[in-house]
Amino acid sequence: GFPLLEYREDGKTVLQASFDEINTSGKYSEDGVYGGTSLGLNGVGGKASNFLAHNFKVTSYNGTKYETIWFQEGVFQRRESGILKHHSGTSITFTPSEEFFENPLPDIKLLRKMFHDICGLCPNLRILFSVDNQIETIEHPNGIIDLVNMVVGEDIPIVSNPLTIQESEDKYKFTCGLTYTSKSAAKIIAYVNYGLTEQGPHIVALKSCITRVINKWAKEQGILKTKEKNLDGDSLQEGLVLVFNLVSPGISYDAQTKSRIVSKDFVPFLNEVFSKQLELWLDNNPTDGKTIVEKALLARRAAEAAKKAREAVKNQKAATKTTKVIMPSKLADCNSRKRKECEIYITEGDSASGGAKLIRDASTQAIMGLRGKILNCLVATPDQIAKNAEVIDIIRALGLTYTYIPKQSFSVHYDNARLRYGKFIIAADRDPDGSHIQSLVLTMIWTLMPQLVLDGHVFIALPPLYKAEWGTKYVYLQDKKELEDFKKKHKQKFTLTYFKGLGEAAPEELGNMIIHPDTRKLAQVTVKDIKEATKIVEQLMGKDATPKKKFVFGGEKDGQ
Repeated sequence: GFPLLEYREDGKTVLQASFDEINTSGKYSEDGVYGGTSLGLNGVGGKASNFLAHNFKVTSYNGTKYETIWFQEGVFQRRESGILKHHSGTSITFTPSEEFFENPLPDIKLLRKMFHDICGLCPNLRILFSVDNQIETIEHPNGIIDLVNMVVGEDIPIVSNPLTIQESEDKYKFTCGLTYTSKSAAKIIAYVNYGLTEQGPHIVALKSCITRVINKWAKEQGILKTKEKNLDGDSLQEGLVLVFNLVSPGISYDAQTKSRIVSKDFVPFLNEVFSKQLELWLDNNPTDGKTIVEKALLARRAAEAAKKAREAVKNQKAATKTTKVIMPSKLADCNSRKRKECEIYITEGDSASGGAKLIRDASTQAIMGLRGKILNCLVATPDQIAKNAEVIDIIRALGLTYTYIPKQSFSVHYDNARLRYGKFIIAADRDPDGSHIQSLVLTMIWTLMPQLVLDGHVFIALPPLYKAEWGTKYVYLQDKKELEDFKKKHKQKFTLTYFKGLGEAAPEELGNMIIHPDTRKLAQVTVKDIKEATKIVEQLMGKDATPKKKFVFGGEKDGQ
């Protein structure tokens, strides 16, 4: 629990300030130092919950006494305290305000998954989860291997004996489960101090260890010849399922969402423990190790074949002097030789592209994220277009070439036979910024290579704004109109999820929304009248911003 009935100079107790005073917490020592491993530090989540609730009640116990405080609309009302023998801990009760939430009911599915995850990370923990007066017991005595099995799901494992690690040293603790499946996508679920993370040196360190240790082991076993080049990280990560939790003090994040780690003090510990245990596991499970290496060799051969195909495209001579086609470094390409069956997703931001890369079909689906808003090619000069990395990267990714004469002209050499993808899919958020990015990409296509549209290659992903769930069933809803129609027809109680942006969706959810052909919704960009289309583009994307603003922001109220 919290320090109880300890008053500050402003008259508030530590418990009260922890829920209504910004940048306060009950986790610091008297000298202002925090040395623990709690995911939360400054109590921002607790304060936000209080400020967004009609009523908020907190009771904290320390075994012999208690302190209870009440808030209304985020404002302190009263305090009660006394002597009471009770288990130490803190209980919180609150009523979310409909002023801030479309649906004040909790997301039961999300809570259940969170409880399963935390019980998998803490095998001695048991959670009693009560929903509609039905108590569900959640526990995972097998620990992290249960989480690995949940991530594997219906995929086919190719490893008979998954790797499990439980190691601690001084202030650090590392728990890990690793296996491989027949799939091509890697699934890395990384927790730090029991909180889910997406990026950071902890993930980089483990990827590097996998590459280094498996290559070394494969050469020792003779699976890779001594002079044969090492397997690359991407090949060794195909089909990887890795779930781990790192407990470390002094963790630093780049934002309040705590999804990206920036501190590195724990890296030597991770390198030593994971490398040692992975090498030991390979020695004790040589058949599994050989299976992993053979899968990686197959992935490398596929990647090399795709590279040769790209080289063949680059070596084709254009009718005039053109620049060489070099694939962009940020393009996560696909490896199928049947290029007309391949698709490229142009996504808004690195977060969306990162999730899409994890869930895509690497054989036919390529992903490339945009950094911010692309250049408006309609009003840009030839020099500006030639120097814009985003525009050039898209042209190169498509397998096309261009001619640039400084201060005079910039032209793309469009050849349908040389296109590397059958579908060019624009995937942006369903908000004004996303609409603007979508408009800029379409303007670039129509200005530089309109035949791409006329040949039917350009599509727009239509991610849903909402997801309604009841029981084990769910349905995606495109906009508020579909939501209202659903409410009228559906009389059962349901949980509603609002998708703010593609970058915030979990990879599995993102797959259902825009990636999987059987669940996604795409709109093909078509043109009936070329002159009229050109006129509209010039009106909306020209130097006069008034028509453009009306177009981008006009549909915001309708969720378009």
